[in-house]
Amino acid sequence: MCVAAIAWSAHPEWTLVAIGNRDEYHARPAAPLTRWDNGILAGRDLEAGGTWLGVSPGRFALVTNRRAEGYPRAGMASRGGLVTGWLQSEDPGNTAAMNPFNLFTASPGGARLETNFPTAESHMLPPGIHGLSNGGLDERWHKITRLEGALAHWLQAGQAPAVLLDALADETPDPADPDNFLSPPFIRNPGYGTRCSSVIAVKADGRGTIIERRFDELGLVTGETELDFVWQT
Repeated sequence: MCVAAIAWSAHPEWTLVAIGNRDEYHARPAAPLTRWDNGILAGRDLEAGGTWLGVSPGRFALVTNRRAEGYPRAGMASRGGLVTGWLQSEDPGNTAAMNPFNLFTASPGGARLETNFPTAESHMLPPGIHGLSNGGLDERWHKITRLEGALAHWLQAGQAPAVLLDALADETPDPADPDNFLSPPFIRNPGYGTRCSSVIAVKADGRGTIIERRFDELGLVTGETELDFVWQT
């Protein structure tokens, strides 16, 4: 993912709601959201084999790249493996051997943010709404505040999860940097842009929905998948 907002235990009706856009080169192959043989619900990066966001019984994870001078470096382990590893309860191994990342994970026991840059850190997140992009958790980027605000409004409005796809289609640029094509939540660009938008919503009773809407290099919708699941019984 390249921008996400997560509501963790922020509303009595919803245990977890996460929304985010995956920005990537349009030429990089990917498979759409589906139910994997091992029980994971996720899309798949067909180049490296991992995923950017996914859910399995009692687990959820998403990863964002960290922008840092001198990175990314060729030959380092795929960050998408962090998500599939967490969803299968695997040890992530040596994350220092990966390009910089932010990893958000959640289970009934709590939500956590991990990073390996500039040093390895891991800490629990309190209940509330948290935004994440390609910087640190404390970096207040325009696209983050846009999605956090939209998610907060949705929680109060009592709407269906699919409505959050409208928030992810926001192409409002940063007023302080209007010429930066990377500044809006949704990036419409023929080379590198928003490839898919994702919504994950888990109710307090443990039932959940995951939705993925996919786009081509013109930013036009090419498909949409919605799957229901049981996160916790």
